[in-house]
Formats: sequence, C-alpha cells, structure tokens
Amino acid sequence: MTDQAQAQALARELLAAQETGSMVEPVISARPGFDLNMAYEVENLLKDWRESEGHKSAGRKVGYANKAMWRVLKLETLVWGHMYDDTVHYAEKNSASLRLAHTRSLKVEPEIVFGLKETPGEGCDAATALAATDWLAIGFEIIDCPYRDWKFQPSDFVASFGLHAGLVVGEKVQVKPEMIPRLGEELARFKVRVSKGGELVEEGSGKNSLKSPALCLAELASAIRKRFPNEPLRAGELVSSGTLTAGHLTAAGDQWKVEVEGVALAPLALTLT
Repeated sequence: MTDQAQAQALARELLAAQETGSMVEPVISARPGFDLNMAYEVENLLKDWRESEGHKSAGRKVGYANKAMWRVLKLETLVWGHMYDDTVHYAEKNSASLRLAHTRSLKVEPEIVFGLKETPGEGCDAATALAATDWLAIGFEIIDCPYRDWKFQPSDFVASFGLHAGLVVGEKVQVKPEMIPRLGEELARFKVRVSKGGELVEEGSGKNSLKSPALCLAELASAIRKRFPNEPLRAGELVSSGTLTAGHLTAAGDQWKVEVEGVALAPLALTLT
C-alpha cells in the first residue's frame, strides 16, 4: 500500500470512528509506516472531507503545549488540529449547555481562546502574537479519545481530529494596542479555578500553556509556517491555546465553571446535557 493509500485508509477509519463513537484499535502509531508526517496528511484529508460536506474550518487547537514533554515524546514543537463551525459554540451571558453525540470518553479543559485579525509575524514573540489578535476569551475545550485508557502518541492525537469534540467560547475581550504590554504580563502569571458542581476541582495557571498562552500562539504560528508555509494562521481563525489544567473526565449532567484571576475575563459556566 502506498503512503497516500495508507493515509486515505486511516482517514476513513478515523472519520468512521468519530461518526459512530467507536474505538480505534490498535493505536495507529503502532502501525508500520505511520509517523507525524503521515498524521498531518491524515488530518488534512479529514479537513478536506469535512469541508466538502459544508463544514468550514474555524481555526486550530493546540496539543502538547508543555516543553517538558517534547524531549520525552521526541517532539520539536507543539502539535495541532483543526476545529470546525459545527464544533465551536459561543456562550450566552457566560453560560452554555452542550450536548455531544457519539462520544466515548470525554474530558474538559479550560483554555484561552484567541480570535485573529491577521497572520502573526514570523519569529514573533508574545507581544507580536497579541498584536495579531482581535480578541481573547476563556473557553472550555471538550476532548474525546478513540484510544483505550487515553493512551496515545502525538501522531495519534493529530490524526484523530486533535481529540477535538467541541469548544465553548466565553465572553470576548477586545485586544487594543495599548493593552498589549500589560496583557502580555498578565497572561504569563494569571490563575484559573475550575469547579464541578460547585466544588473546586483544580487550580491552574497561564504558565501551563507554554509559559503563556500568548507565547503558545506565537509558537503555533511558527510551527504551522514551518510545516505548511502556504497555509499559515489567517485572519478570522480561532486558536484554542492549550489547557491550563489537567483534563478532567466528564459526562452528561456535569456542571463546570472556570473563574479567572489576573486577567479581566468573566467566568464561564458549562453544562453537559
């Protein structure tokens, strides 16, 4: 089987698994000839197929925004996958209810979400990345794993939609030029508190997303430009910039809330139905 034929076969398998809520066994990283390059080929095929069905790409979500893991996993940078117009949802009055079909094992992750107004510059730092943003918000990403016991490699992550099942975006805050120096400092040190059913589950920090979500955005822009120079981040895209805490298992009926301290972002409540 040629590499192209193998990528197409894997893409069909992963698409069917997502549409039916079935598991993928064994993990595809254990299969001969599969690596991160093929994983992105699979991810691009899935994007093309989804768009051919009328589902527009809404942006990218980040994986492995933790440099401590790169050496262990033999990564040179973070990884990413696409999000779509039917998987991104906007909260009303800082609260949202969401129902997801054909799921397997869900987790929720609080993340900073950026809305871009232009392509971030080459080799950009936090300030330059923020200058390319129109707004930011706190959000909940819901991820779903097609592999048993949540055991997978970065290439498995990329090929399986980046584990993306949904994103709920909270109240947007416009990023004005005069805000950027202060915002750059705040994003490096702010805190979040995640609660479930009114009880604290975990506290997290902006440092957990590559030392700052703004630095994570800059790294993502650089990584995409290096791998796909003709497909950079563009105006209008969303970026979900990596989890600020551990991911926490969830199911229908759970009520989640994330509160932010150190950046002027309103709390966000999420109920899974």
